[in-house]
Amino acid sequence: MTRIARALARATELLSRTSDTPRLDAELLMAAALGMGRDRLILAPPDVAIPDGFTAMVERRGRAEPVAYITGQRAFWTIDLEVGPGALIPRPDSETLIVAAVEHFAGTSGPARILDLGTGPGTLLLAALDEWPRASGIGIDASSAALEYARRNADRLGLARRAEFRIGDWAAGLAERFDLILCNPPYVATGAETGPGVADYEPAEALFAGNDGLDDYRRLAPELGRLLGPGGLAAIEIGHDQADSAGALFAAHGPTPAIARDIADRPRALLIYG
Repeated sequence: MTRIARALARATELLSRTSDTPRLDAELLMAAALGMGRDRLILAPPDVAIPDGFTAMVERRGRAEPVAYITGQRAFWTIDLEVGPGALIPRPDSETLIVAAVEHFAGTSGPARILDLGTGPGTLLLAALDEWPRASGIGIDASSAALEYARRNADRLGLARRAEFRIGDWAAGLAERFDLILCNPPYVATGAETGPGVADYEPAEALFAGNDGLDDYRRLAPELGRLLGPGGLAAIEIGHDQADSAGALFAAHGPTPAIARDIADRPRALLIYG
């Protein structure tokens, strides 16, 4: 057994006390410490000394700090994003919105203009721009810290010329109509349980939305009709138990939304068609 393999085994045992995915966490941290991809680490683990900083990274994860904040990056769709304190960490569930958009625009030239409301570190907008090379778009967020990550991500991915980021209050002040609107708003009820470390480390304003988790949907529902262009799609992420409650808010201002399901077959997005 190599030194790296032994260190991974020890880290996995340690993290099993606080994490549901201890082996995955250990591998991601080791890959980051070595400056290589996790795939390469698994397929051809190097027989080298344990990298400086790995032990400290494991200790941070043992205190429930998100892996993405420790490594400074998170994979999403076809891109890798820089993330850190002040920005919501991208989740695989949010890829449901991109899947729905790909299906909607299949067989066409794709959306020309894209709006990402609550863009965070640029997650949905940059994934969409990478998917449709001729598109351009706007990402809006209320957090200047999150937008700093978004701009750096756009620069690093070579998408800065097509991505504009603005600080704002949802759709306030927007007059343009868009072919694709993407939005992952806060939807956790205030005081509800979150996963280990989530509420302790990630920005509360990107997580919580009032006593029933619907406050931001109430703000968004009246706005989409004027922003969505003909033939377009708005995909709005929801909690898995909010299809009826959030859907009713949007239906009061237009057609009843369709539902997109995530990889676990749970309701994950409302789909509104222009």
